Amino acid sequence: MMQAALLHAPRTLAVEPTASPAAGDAAVTVRVSAAGLCGTDYRIWTGERPVEYPRVMGHEFVGRVAAVGAGVADLAVGDRIVVEPNYSCGVCPLCREGNRNLCAARIAIGIDVDGGFAEAVTVPARCCWKIPDGVDDLTAMLTEPLAVVVRAVGRGEPRAGTTAAVVGAGSLGLLALQVLRARGARALVVARTPTRLPMAVDLGADATHLAADGPLEAAARRFSGREGVDLVVETAGTPEAVNAALELVRPGGRVVLTGLPHDPTPVAFFSVVRREVTILGSMIYQDEFPEALRLVAAGQVRTTPLVTHRFPLADIAAAFTAHRDPAAVKVALLV
Repeated sequence: MMQAALLHAPRTLAVEPTASPAAGDAAVTVRVSAAGLCGTDYRIWTGERPVEYPRVMGHEFVGRVAAVGAGVADLAVGDRIVVEPNYSCGVCPLCREGNRNLCAARIAIGIDVDGGFAEAVTVPARCCWKIPDGVDDLTAMLTEPLAVVVRAVGRGEPRAGTTAAVVGAGSLGLLALQVLRARGARALVVARTPTRLPMAVDLGADATHLAADGPLEAAARRFSGREGVDLVVETAGTPEAVNAALELVRPGGRVVLTGLPHDPTPVAFFSVVRREVTILGSMIYQDEFPEALRLVAAGQVRTTPLVTHRFPLADIAAAFTAHRDPAAVKVALLV
């Protein structure tokens, strides 16, 4: 038996004993050491995102291999790993053409199947990436959201000297900022509240702008020295953030949307066409986990400053409360 946080219904979450998982063919059992709580987990907890109950949430997690199933050759008991929590069918047209992140049959660990808010979980071996020596578990815990923004920034094709803006100063925004800086871009961070702007400066922002402090177009012109920034990475996931991105970008520039706004988003497409702005969606990741781990191991991206709250698994209710604290960036469960 093991302890796991079981969600039985919206807002009905309890840490209780449950059967320990076994490693099946092509799978490993992971002894979880740390798991991050994100907005998706919160929406599942509230019932806004439906799942089958009971469900063990948690898709940002690290741990050690505790058991290896038949046919697994490249992992061994004791290996420290971070889990890539999305895996595709591998046979549909989208998968065969390389778009496995868009697979309609994609399985998300912690959403479609049980995840890392537990002492142990079984996952496909192909979802496991070895953590480089010198990178501790808590640092590696944010590899999954880092891979999201590595892809997003890559789709924006920044070059050294590019001017960029990040809309949103949550965990994704603060990670995107660092990836942009690692690519040689100058970065402006725009947020609705001032709480996280000092952290953005500490993590390398060349400038920050509070949305209430004046027109975004003027801030972008001051920062870029021209009509706006070359590239905007939107991470906030609101209609306002989408329109903020379009106000910041220069004619001929690029906007990459990562935030998945759930509400209708009115966009003035006359301006998009007139200014020939390229708008790109960026959905999770394809092959970005190795690059995310490389950036962390090289010290080009710092993740531990983002972990503002830590709780033991037994206090998961307090962790969900802390997630709504304006001072929280990333809440971690230490298992």
